[in-house]
Amino acid sequence: MVCQEEPLVSQISELYEKISSLESLKPSKDVNMLFTQLVLACIPPNPIDVTKLCHQIQDMRSNLIRLCGEAEGLLEKHYSTILGSYDNPLHNLDIFPYFSNYLKLSLLEYNILTQNTSHVPKRIAFVGSGPLPLTSLVLALNHLPDTRFDNYDIDSSANEMAARLVEPDPDLSARMKFHTKDVMSVGKEELGEYDVVFLAALVGMSKEEKVKFIHHLAKNMAPGSTLMVRSAHGARAFLYPVVDPDDLCGFEVLSTFHPTDEVVNSVILARKTVDHTSPIYSIEWEQNHTHNFSSLRMQSCKCLEIQPFNPLNHGNIIGELASSGHQ
Repeated sequence: MVCQEEPLVSQISELYEKISSLESLKPSKDVNMLFTQLVLACIPPNPIDVTKLCHQIQDMRSNLIRLCGEAEGLLEKHYSTILGSYDNPLHNLDIFPYFSNYLKLSLLEYNILTQNTSHVPKRIAFVGSGPLPLTSLVLALNHLPDTRFDNYDIDSSANEMAARLVEPDPDLSARMKFHTKDVMSVGKEELGEYDVVFLAALVGMSKEEKVKFIHHLAKNMAPGSTLMVRSAHGARAFLYPVVDPDDLCGFEVLSTFHPTDEVVNSVILARKTVDHTSPIYSIEWEQNHTHNFSSLRMQSCKCLEIQPFNPLNHGNIIGELASSGHQ
């Protein structure tokens, strides 16, 4: 088991101690500095296998992911509030410090989707959209001008903030809706209407939570529809939960992509199986399934791509992060 002797683990552990001692994770100079250091530590390709971390570091990693999720939510609320004060919020999305990353990630996901499906989706659901639903916004504005988007979030205030961003735009406000619901309570009548469901990286911040969300979707999505899941690879697994192909019970994995530039999240595209003999989620399956933070297994995917690391792209994130609104 790997513990403190791994230099990267030691570095991340030190940052975790500093982050966890902060009085608040709201945007500030100290919060910006520490999360900048954390992201830059995790971005470069690293052969670390999180399955071999000792229990102490596993616990630290779980706590760190939750802290990252809280900070990300507060950052999005901060910028959604600012954007909501503009007459045309959608014309000013680039004030968000990670906007260029969302442009790249959304283009990546759009390309993966179009390469693996035969038709343009009529309806998309985004689960865990938050107060600043940039993926939905970028896809709707740049790539899917005729598609309807339903955004689900359990936080009513987040949905209210997000709705204010699209309200001034007649076209987008007609195509984009926000639902305050726990997706675990959404059944086949709703989920079965979507061609594509996106599952945000921070919906389910532990392996067990993530698996339950995925297999609720497996039980309720329409056969042949597609699921886009965000995951993490290598050291980036200290920032976001890892989803394994084995976790996608009831789905056929079509493509897995691990970026190595400043786009942090891996992307997995899977199709809801139409074979009624395929395994679906059940209590028995959950009890027999090993939730062990296992790494992505290449043989489980028809297509697994790892993008070459670009040190120039890596450098770009420093400027983007330094220019963020954490003042």
